[in-house]
Amino acid sequence: MSNNKSSARQKIRYRLRKKISGVATKPRLSVFRSNTEIYAQIINDVDGVTIAAASSKEKDIVAQKVNKTEKSKLVGGALAKKAAALGVTSVVFDRSGYIYHGRVKAVAEGAREGGLQF
Repeated sequence: MSNNKSSARQKIRYRLRKKISGVATKPRLSVFRSNTEIYAQIINDVDGVTIAAASSKEKDIVAQKVNKTEKSKLVGGALAKKAAALGVTSVVFDRSGYIYHGRVKAVAEGAREGGLQF
């Protein structure tokens, strides 16, 4: 691997995924952050299924004219609502190699406020 930012994040991501795994009782909340958007999904790794997903591209989130950090918080809240509807209350947070700061932290806070526990 070359020594640049994305490959460094990839190494961190692999190291985290050795420890973190989502099961049916406590699935994994995974975050992906691009330059413009943010995506979050709740995954059961045992079955290899995505239980719920939310992104900053959803119509109700796009309609609100707020900055990227606040949009991230809305994504976390939307994901928490979808998870609650499916009966998921507890998750394990997977930051995907990103630093727990800014938009990644905002997703986590939004999910917590929405009722998810981790």
